[in-house]
Amino acid sequence: MSAEQIKKNFQEAKDVLDAFTADDSTLDAIVNAGEILVEAIKSGNKIISCGNGGSMSDAMHFAEELSGKFRDERGAIAAVSISDPSHITCTANDYGFEYIFSRYVEALGKEGDVLLAISTSGNSPNVIKAIEAAKQKKMKVVGLTGNDGGKMASECDVEIRVPHSGYSDRIQEVHIKIIHSLIHFVELNS
Repeated sequence: MSAEQIKKNFQEAKDVLDAFTADDSTLDAIVNAGEILVEAIKSGNKIISCGNGGSMSDAMHFAEELSGKFRDERGAIAAVSISDPSHITCTANDYGFEYIFSRYVEALGKEGDVLLAISTSGNSPNVIKAIEAAKQKKMKVVGLTGNDGGKMASECDVEIRVPHSGYSDRIQEVHIKIIHSLIHFVELNS
């Protein structure tokens, strides 16, 4: 790989971010999602996050910044990612991989909680099943998607979409900016 290719990678990432921030509706969606999160927190509820692969890492990062600390000193916020390997392998073995997140939501989710569901395609079957379980529990759902939003687009209370149809790493790069923006919103408003 040459320096020129590296520069091209950074330029492409900048172009995807610029396209995302040029659309005011995406910024409004982040505010709407932030308000849902703050309402849940102020009501004594929790946030559960999930995603596959790199999106699981993002879900974990989101939860730990809330339960730990992001920028400012504050009380801990009830947030957890579905990332326990023993739960995931047990559920995948007994029910199938598509149920790894929904079983957790069924067990620990309750009305007033929020699910942050992350899928760059918007079509991950296990994330969609988690959304269905959350809806049955009367939880709110914030979705981070990419491309055309996939099946998740119509299932989320608020969908924040990165409208990029290329490689998922570019979508994930914007997802982490969205996650940091949501955490910052929560810290400033709860």
